[in-house]
Amino acid sequence: MAGRYFDDWIVGDTLVHEIRRTVTETDNLLFSVMTHNPQPLHLDVEAARASEFGQILVNGTFTFALMVGLSVGDTTLGVLVANLGYDRLVMPKPVFIGDTLRAETEVVELKDSRSRPQAGVVTFAHRLLNQRDDIVCQCLRMALIQKAPA
Repeated sequence: MAGRYFDDWIVGDTLVHEIRRTVTETDNLLFSVMTHNPQPLHLDVEAARASEFGQILVNGTFTFALMVGLSVGDTTLGVLVANLGYDRLVMPKPVFIGDTLRAETEVVELKDSRSRPQAGVVTFAHRLLNQRDDIVCQCLRMALIQKAPA
């Protein structure tokens, strides 16, 4: 099990996730098609060239999903009960095909679950950065995580 039990976290814990990911044209195309997103900025090279970006813009929901996915191995793998929600999701910079992305996570809040005494809620602040260290996505994730077995 790679994730940590609720009891093992403290506010301020910060993780720099080792796995990095270079975004490919296939990633963007498949994600856009699988989610029925026909936005020309994601799929049409000529439309994208004519935009202010001048190139294909990677689907933002892919960017968000990748950020969370890159964090799972170090945070919730094997201990997650449920993701309870996401808050303050922002994408301050665009992501383009060929960008290499990495994630960082900080624990910003811990609280016991009132309805599940064997679990607690960890609020993670996730950040996704490109190869230039620009933040391209960030959010808070509230995760219900198992407490260590007695």
